[in-house]
Amino acid sequence: MPQGLPMARAGQSVGLLGGSFDPPHAGHAHITREALRRFALDRVWWLVSPGNPLKARGPAPLAERMAACRRMIRHPQVEISDFEARIGTRYTAETLIELHLTYPGVRFVWLMGADNLVQFHRWEKWRWIMDTVPVGVLARPGDRISARNSVAARVYRHARIPARQSRSLARAEAPAWCFLNVPMVDLSSTAIRASGGWQGGA
Repeated sequence: MPQGLPMARAGQSVGLLGGSFDPPHAGHAHITREALRRFALDRVWWLVSPGNPLKARGPAPLAERMAACRRMIRHPQVEISDFEARIGTRYTAETLIELHLTYPGVRFVWLMGADNLVQFHRWEKWRWIMDTVPVGVLARPGDRISARNSVAARVYRHARIPARQSRSLARAEAPAWCFLNVPMVDLSSTAIRASGGWQGGA
């Protein structure tokens, strides 16, 4: 395994929370703790991306965002990783391929806020992602109805696991996804940048 990558053993369940984290905020930390508990995960990795292909503006420098993530959450089951920058992947589908090659036998779960489910059908190879790994969706304020009516939710309605069975998600055969309503922290990276609360980058 390349030096500097997070550790995981075959049979473990690892949640993946990907994004630019520009900046990270308490909402990211909150859904991470909820995912660990309610999806019965062994670990959660924050995959801090070099950049988001769906966003025109580039994020703050990766080192600044990594440092901010480590300040935001200190938890023995959470690791901050620059896996995508180290491996050289740009899209989530590519990242998942490399993760499965690097960590054979590890059960990965892709984690996202409900706002991401709304636009998930715009992601590169989004159907392949759904067909490859279980997906855990955690509701954020204002996004619940639109997420449930999203393209991805409609196409994969048959693969939805009830919230009361959320602890079975990591061991479910893909396609499988679970939508959780959780008490949410109403924060977004976009709003923090707009308010001037994040000085990273240009």
